Amino acid sequence: MSNRQEAEEAVRVILNYIEGDHQREGLLDTPKRVIDSFSEIYAGYQEDIESILSSTFNAEGYDGIVLLKDIDFHSTCEHHLQPFKGKAHVAYIPVDRIVGISKLARLVEAHARRLQNQERITQNIAQDLVTHLSPLGAAVIIEASHGCMQCRGVKKLNSVMTTSSMRGVFFEKSEARAELMHLIR
Repeated sequence: MSNRQEAEEAVRVILNYIEGDHQREGLLDTPKRVIDSFSEIYAGYQEDIESILSSTFNAEGYDGIVLLKDIDFHSTCEHHLQPFKGKAHVAYIPVDRIVGISKLARLVEAHARRLQNQERITQNIAQDLVTHLSPLGAAVIIEASHGCMQCRGVKKLNSVMTTSSMRGVFFEKSEARAELMHLIR
């Protein structure tokens, strides 16, 4: 892994490629600002998923769907380094333990703040729920707009990609899946 000075120099090289003059007044501090912003944009690499999902409570017999929907997120496409953003819907059916609701949003953020593709975020969140909560079922649906589709290539500004990952009863039982979809819509 390179150090900060090397990373800033790499940004200068890119600025020279784009504009031909990284010494222009408006660009002098750009390498520092870009690397500073990367610390926030890619903070997901520093997150510990087990720690996020370890704050649980007694489910007290609750056996229905727990759904946090419309979780806003933004991420960066690993293929073009373009942003993509959207909403995640995260659900599970607890057995013995429930997790603090903010932890579901933090889980989405931990995955989104990495170089990603939408399919991987979707699958990884669902798998984390299964691994750390052992629910009857876990489901993740993500709807996102991708910069790589909007500002380059086919230039489709209003396209939205939807991905889903269903585990346990959400995969096995159409009734559980139908109830979840009704709750989301």
